[in-house]
Order: sequence, then C-alpha cells, then structure tokens
Amino acid sequence: MTHLFGDTLSASQPVAGALLLVSLIAAAGIALGSVKFRGIGLGTAGVLFAGLLMGHLGYRIEPTIRQFLQEFGLALFVYSIGLQLGPGFFSSLRKQGLTLNLMAFAVVLLGVLLSLFLSRWLGIDLAAMVGLFAGATTNTPALGAATDALRSTGASPEQLAMPGIGYSIAYPGGIVGIIGTLLFLRFVFRINPESEATEFKAEQSKSALVIDRLNVEVTNPNLDGLRLDQVTELVANGLVVSRVRRQGNVEATSPSGDTLVHLGDTLLAVGSPSVLKTFQLVVGRASADDLTKAPGTLTIRRVAVTNKEVLGMTVAELDLQNAFRVSISRVTRAELSFAAVPSMTLQFGDIVQLIGRPENLDRAAKRLGNSIKALDQTNFVPFFLGLALGVVAGLIPFQVPGLPVPIRLGLAGGPLLVALILSRVGRIGGLVWYMPGTANLALRELGIALFLACVGVKSGEKFGETFLSEQGVKWALAGIIITVVPILLVGWLGRRLLKQNFMTTCGLVAGSMTDPPALAFASNTAGSDAPLIAYATVYPLTMILRIIAGQVLIIAFS
Repeated sequence: MTHLFGDTLSASQPVAGALLLVSLIAAAGIALGSVKFRGIGLGTAGVLFAGLLMGHLGYRIEPTIRQFLQEFGLALFVYSIGLQLGPGFFSSLRKQGLTLNLMAFAVVLLGVLLSLFLSRWLGIDLAAMVGLFAGATTNTPALGAATDALRSTGASPEQLAMPGIGYSIAYPGGIVGIIGTLLFLRFVFRINPESEATEFKAEQSKSALVIDRLNVEVTNPNLDGLRLDQVTELVANGLVVSRVRRQGNVEATSPSGDTLVHLGDTLLAVGSPSVLKTFQLVVGRASADDLTKAPGTLTIRRVAVTNKEVLGMTVAELDLQNAFRVSISRVTRAELSFAAVPSMTLQFGDIVQLIGRPENLDRAAKRLGNSIKALDQTNFVPFFLGLALGVVAGLIPFQVPGLPVPIRLGLAGGPLLVALILSRVGRIGGLVWYMPGTANLALRELGIALFLACVGVKSGEKFGETFLSEQGVKWALAGIIITVVPILLVGWLGRRLLKQNFMTTCGLVAGSMTDPPALAFASNTAGSDAPLIAYATVYPLTMILRIIAGQVLIIAFS
C-alpha cells in the first residue's frame, strides 16, 4: 500500500491496512451505488468503481490477504444467494415457467457464442472477454466464477486483473443497453404500457400462481351423497374446499375429505381462477352467499411453520382436520400463494392460512410452531456446515470428455450447488437450512462488497490506461454487442412469434440479465409490478447459467 497508508503500515500491519482500505472502499462504493438517476443506480457495483479509483491512485493490498478476502467474499455471496434461490429454482422449471426459462437460456447461450466470436474477431484476450461478458450482462457472480476458473489454470497476475477491467468497462454499457433495448422494442411494436399491463393482469388471472376463492352452490344431482374428496378429484389438482354450509344452517363448518356433499350445500373453494371455473361447471352455480363472512365461531388465522417436527410433511400427513378440526386453505411461500392441496410439502418459514374455531386454531398453531422469533433467528451452525460442504464440493475434480484438464466447480460453483440442494431439502435431522431474508441479504452484500473491493484495487492498476486506449474502445464496443444482440433477438421473437405480453418481455429481459435496475425501469414504465413475475421465474436459472458460463468460457476455450 502507498500514499495515505504508507509503506510502514503495509509492512508492519498488512492485515489492518487491508481491512482499513477495503472498509473505506466498501463504504464509498455503497454510497456511490445508492445515488440514482431516474431510479437507476450502480447498486453494489459502485464498490468496484471505488476500488478501481483507489487502485488507479496507487493503493495496494498484500496479494495473499487480497486473494483471501476476495475468495471468501465470493464464496459467502454465492452460498447465500443459493440459499435464497433454491426453492424458486426448482419450481421455476415447471410447466408454467418452461418457455420463459428456455428463452432466458437462449439469451445466455447467445451471449456466450458472441463472446467467443468477438474474442477471435477483435483479438480480445479471453481473460478480458469473460469480464466483458460478466459486465455486459451485469452479473457479478459470473465475474467471480471466471476469475476463480482463471486462477485454477495458472494464469499470470496480469491476466487475473483483466476480467475486472473488462467488467468495469462493459458494466455501464450493460445497464444502458438493456434499458435502451426495452425502449427500442416498445417503439418498434408501438406498445402502450398501460394497456399491456391491463392485458397482463387478465392473462395472469388464468395462471395457477394466482389464488382466488369462489362460493358455489351444489346443484348437480350426481354429486349428492359423495364425499368431498371425491368431488374435488373430479375437477383437478390445486383445489381446496375450506368451508361447507348445510342448507338451512347458518354456521359454516370446517370440512374434511370424508365430509358428505348434498344438494343445496354451499362450498367455499380456493384455487386458481381456471380451476375454480371448472369446479363451478362440475358442481353447480356461483352463490351470492359469502362463507368467509358467514356468522358463527369459525375464524381465519395465518400461522408460520417453524416446528422442525412437521418440516417435510405433506398437508395430508399433517392432517390438522382430524387432529384439531382445522383446515388449511392456502400456503404462502416466497411471496407466492398456493392452494393447500394434500400433496404439498411444508417448509420452514411457510405461512399457512388456517380455518377453524379459535380454541382449535390455538392448538394447531402450537403444532406448526408459529414462532416469530424462530423466523428472525439465524442459525449459523447449518450455515457454516453448508458453506464447508460447498468448499469441499468446489475442490473435487471431475473429467469432462473433450476438455484437456479436469473441471472443478471452485469457490463460485461448489457453494452455489450445495446451497441450492440444501435449501431445497430444507432440513436434515436437526439442521434446518433456512435463513431470514434480512440476514441473507446482509451476508450477500458483505460478500459481494469484499469481492468487488479486492477486484477493483487489483484491476485499478491498469484500468486507466486500458480505458483510454484504442483497446478500451474495442472492449466497450464488444460489451455493448454482447448486451444488446441476445435480448433484442429473443425479445423480438417473443413478441413477434409468441405474441408475448410486453410486461412479460420486460421481466424476461431484466431477469435473463439479472439486472434489478432494468426491472425497476420496467416496473416504473408499466406503472405496476407486473414484470416481476417473469423476472422471478427466470432469475434463478439464469443466475446459475451465467456462473457456469463464466467458468466454461475459461476452461473449455482458453
């Protein structure tokens, strides 16, 4: 380190000097990232630019300390994000998200192919190109994975600095290019965002992700005397009947599967709008009665699942109806609501909606846990055990046919893969892989700040001369091409061939580039959060694909 910190501090207290510099860079960078212009800012990437400035001014960190902080920050970040994305990653691959994820995969693949082509056509070193690929797609984990893979190939210190320089040159163009492409698509197709948002809302009403309720009077004589579970089986999965009112009675009762259905009964069904429509066609006609407001002693309560003993159990196995005369109508997980069908498996942190008498609800809530303290408490034993497993997984080599050297997942891929699996499993014995959202966000931000500060200081040594050179112009042009071409092609095809709603296109583009500023821009343009649904659908898979792509570019083609 030089200048303000001096050679004396660098030599006598290298750890203290490194922590001091990294802390100042992180503080300045986060403050810089919080500055927004029309709702758009650098976010955590501001730390990188603060580090570049300090590195350019001559400040240094002892190499071994810098490498430790950088790699520890990377592992912390990808592991935390894996815990967050795990459940959503697997559910996003189901039928309703398959088309969107295939389109996002096409965006990533086109970006990889363009990176390889431009690297050879423009003569850009692949070490720099992976940084351009990460910056052009505003994906910091891809930068970390590529740098980690580059180090495993025995790259020189000069080469190890190139990804960071390329990332910083391409990143601003990435943000502008994504938003510019959305504006271009809007202009070409003469799109009215307000009308598109209205149409999108109508389309979503048919989706299984939207949960509604409907009161239906039984008029079909073929159903008279059947058990309730036999009636629901005639319709489809994803339907729950939460209340039944006998003809002539004023009090709604909480039903079970063996409750008999009779002509004139009123049933309160919960499910997606399309399933409810089918249910009405089978059962009878919509009723003017609203059983949610029916007089009586039944109440509704939202309860958090925190009891370890019930984790992994299905709604049917839990059987609250027979145990407490309480029924579950819906389950909310990661801000999405689902009908509480018998086969649904409960996870830590799920919020279930219970219906029953107050005294029975108290007993059912105790069975489920309902501990707000447990939801807010971070258990670091499973966290660090999982992180250790991720590090081990990253060190294991495996041979891929056609590649000259074995592949290791490294500190980017190993912790991510393990976190995805553990968060999906949820619980092993007494270990629960759940982390409160605030704690997860704090650890992610800490990890990425450490990583970007160290990358910035190292890359800043040569950033200025590269940025102002002919080579820098060439790199910036390549970054813009990598940003614009894939999302322009996929966005155009989605609109022209698939007749995709523009709200979905906006969410798809922002999610396939893992770019929150683009999502904020799309939401502001639409005047609603409609693009968030497509964004959340493709984000988990895209994040994983971009991390893998950064490694593949280095290992397979260097």
